[in-house]
Amino acid sequence: MEAVVVRDLTKVYGKDKKIAVDGVSFSVSQGEIFGLIGPDGAGKTSIFRMMTTLLLPDGGSVMVDGLDVVKGYKQIRQRIGYMPGRFSLYQDLSVEENLNFFATVFNTTIEENYHLIKDIYVQIEPFKKRRAGKLSGGMKQKLALCCALIHKPTVLFLDEPTTGVDPVSRKEFWEMLKQLKEQNIAIIVSTPYMDEAILCDRIALIQDGKILSVDTPENIIKSYPTPLYAIKADQMHLLLKVLQQSDKVLSSYAFGEYAHVSFKEADANLDAIKNYFESKGITGIELKATRVTIEDSFINLLKN
Repeated sequence: MEAVVVRDLTKVYGKDKKIAVDGVSFSVSQGEIFGLIGPDGAGKTSIFRMMTTLLLPDGGSVMVDGLDVVKGYKQIRQRIGYMPGRFSLYQDLSVEENLNFFATVFNTTIEENYHLIKDIYVQIEPFKKRRAGKLSGGMKQKLALCCALIHKPTVLFLDEPTTGVDPVSRKEFWEMLKQLKEQNIAIIVSTPYMDEAILCDRIALIQDGKILSVDTPENIIKSYPTPLYAIKADQMHLLLKVLQQSDKVLSSYAFGEYAHVSFKEADANLDAIKNYFESKGITGIELKATRVTIEDSFINLLKN
């Protein structure tokens, strides 16, 4: 069953009619982790706010758990869990008080749905008397997730939940999401981190308010059209410049300590290519085939 169905969703801001969300469509099934992947300013938060009834669409529609976000917003708010990017719980309340408060708001108790949060809550239970504002970033994240789950939502919306969180807490958070998925909850996550995309069942790559592709991470990576190579040299600035000017190169861009490059010839002669760059005064060249990542696929889609 489809837990969320988004069709031709549009959002426009301001007097200059700036399009923040441009005809976006996708659907999410129960028991699926779906990632909305894109850089800051791509439109992810606007889409999330419309899906969670916090913002009215200017066009298109969103159905959540079979209900329209405009007509059925009251029922939807009782059925979904929402964790915004910024920590928004009551800083002066303790861990325990925050959790009790949210359970009461949704007319339930911690005991009733404790099985949903048990694996997460046991990690913060030693600090249950501590004020939420005094928790570490990872602990705040766990508390916010517990509060979003305490009423047993059918759909869980997580808007950039790992931004500003240390790598260990990020890894723990994704492990928790895998466990929640087994409870048949639909989980929709937005993130600017491309390495988190591979942890989702399906993803939508988004830029400038438009969906570039919706598929499994594996299929998006497989769809990369050419062999990909990693290259570095002693003079990286000069190397990048030569790559951009070379008629042998299809595309190139900086990627960590390397540059990633695709050549126009599918069966590129790597020795001849090294000789070519050496003739341009570049030394210490290392050139090798490399695996395509989600980030490579995203960059490629931007160019099409």
